[in-house]
Amino acid sequence: SLQGNQTLGNITYEEAMDLFQLPKTLGQYESVDVVVSSGRFGPYIRFDKMFVSLAKGENPMSTDIDRAIELIEAKREADAPVAEYEDLPVQKGVGRFGPFIKWNNMFINVNKKYNFDNLTYDDIVELIETKKQKEIDKVVHNWKEEGIRVEKARWGRHNILQGKVKIEIPKTIDAPALTLDEVKDIIAKNAPKKKVAKKRVTKKKKK
Repeated sequence: SLQGNQTLGNITYEEAMDLFQLPKTLGQYESVDVVVSSGRFGPYIRFDKMFVSLAKGENPMSTDIDRAIELIEAKREADAPVAEYEDLPVQKGVGRFGPFIKWNNMFINVNKKYNFDNLTYDDIVELIETKKQKEIDKVVHNWKEEGIRVEKARWGRHNILQGKVKIEIPKTIDAPALTLDEVKDIIAKNAPKKKVAKKRVTKKKKK
């Protein structure tokens, strides 16, 4: 992948050759290979199951093992739990949509009402419980045995969920009044059909 401001029109031969050297193993840390590479969103360090982005404008070709270890430890510190709730760790982070906490695989946005840098335990509990209640409130139907749910969505809409299948219900349908059979019928009519693998016919060799 091209780096930073590189384009097909301005990249030099030497820079292009450098890109072919990625991914590159920088060495080992804690008996695990540390690799610098480049992906869709720019250069990064790969360490075990951890991926750490390089700073904007940082050249992956000049990144050494010491710099990689520095980034790995910074990532570990950032990902370390800040609290525990119901015996599960709570982590803090900042993403595309601003600051958040993560608990039980649930990402919870932290709005400006809270001081994100100095969240108290009471703040964390309040954020988690508010989110849990929102998740409960958005469920209109939950047929657990069939693995089918009907949930509230944005702008007054509703969705049917079954595994990876997600079907938006037209506003003309009264979602809370739907029966299980009616929902199954909607799924049958709207769920993407599984592709049937075509059998390959082997041609007989001519003698």
